[in-house]
Amino acid sequence: MAVALARKTLVHEWRRFLPAVMSVGFSGVLIIVQGALLLGIVGTNALPVTQSHADLWVGFPGTQSADLGRSIDAGAAAELLVDPRVLRVEPLLLGSGDWRGPRGGGGVSVTLIGIDTRPDGLGLAKAMPRSGRALLTEPATVLVDVADLDKLGTAIGGAAEINGQRVRVVGTTDGMRAMGGVNVVASIATVRTLDRSLAAAGDVTYYLAALRSPGAARAVKARFSQPETRKRFEVWTAEDLAGRSVRYWLLESGAGVGFIFATIVALLVGTLITSQTLTAAVAASTPQYATLRAIGVPFPKLRRIVVEQAAWVGAAGLALGLAGSLLAAALACVNGIPFALGAGIMALSGGLVLSVALLAGVLALRRLRHADPAALLR
Repeated sequence: MAVALARKTLVHEWRRFLPAVMSVGFSGVLIIVQGALLLGIVGTNALPVTQSHADLWVGFPGTQSADLGRSIDAGAAAELLVDPRVLRVEPLLLGSGDWRGPRGGGGVSVTLIGIDTRPDGLGLAKAMPRSGRALLTEPATVLVDVADLDKLGTAIGGAAEINGQRVRVVGTTDGMRAMGGVNVVASIATVRTLDRSLAAAGDVTYYLAALRSPGAARAVKARFSQPETRKRFEVWTAEDLAGRSVRYWLLESGAGVGFIFATIVALLVGTLITSQTLTAAVAASTPQYATLRAIGVPFPKLRRIVVEQAAWVGAAGLALGLAGSLLAAALACVNGIPFALGAGIMALSGGLVLSVALLAGVLALRRLRHADPAALLR
């Protein structure tokens, strides 16, 4: 009876509860979008990892984030290839430069990413087609993310200078837009030419390994995690290195802490909006609840009615919020904005918003619990 009455009341008094549904939806969008932006922005520092097909990454011991790697020597690749479970190993080189477009003006700081240009290369395989890799076999050619063309003041076929040396843009990548500067992809030979500060010719920033069976990644990593090996290089699975990068920029950098603070503020604002609006909607129905008490409906059943109403309002608002979040994700994708809208952030935010809605409904009953029904009906 309580559940049926709660639904009938919501249908009959939908105008009274509509603002509560809208506020719950707005709160859901606010929380989900802020969380997705936070994870998306800090996740850009792990793009070399997440956009590649490598099972294992080999780099300098103690590397805090993928974009902060230091050089290791070629001996690491030779040691990896001794393991029969390793199918192939290829290098990846990180450098830096100052980009100046054809129209002149101030420079743009860029991160140079040198990859193996073979068609079946592992590095950044998700960010470009095989034909894009082939274009990099020509010296002094680069790829930039399609979202950064305007920022760099260039186009496909255009020329520019990096560290005073002329380069030609021969194509674009997709999904490589960085948080601060710009990611510029080239062959390893071109990166060495552009950034003269890089280490010796045989040294690279990372080695990427493909395994005969990807499920053996943890076992191979364990083999190369002995103390004597970790003095020369360290091995991570792709998931481990990407997670390490996100945690570093999220928890140990000033930018990450600032984003966390902004997300907490959004969370508090969304919670407050949901709580106050739903409390007001329930409070506005106090005379009807008082009538039920006056005719003998026990308070536990009345509480079930209110909680049921709060649950339906929360569910409807949450559905609205999820739809708004998907729209925001689509807009972010079109504009090349880092936006990590995953199932985890949606489930966590949805559970929080729904919990706040239920709590607001219960708290709204405090006035009714200890009041005289006759007084509430006046």
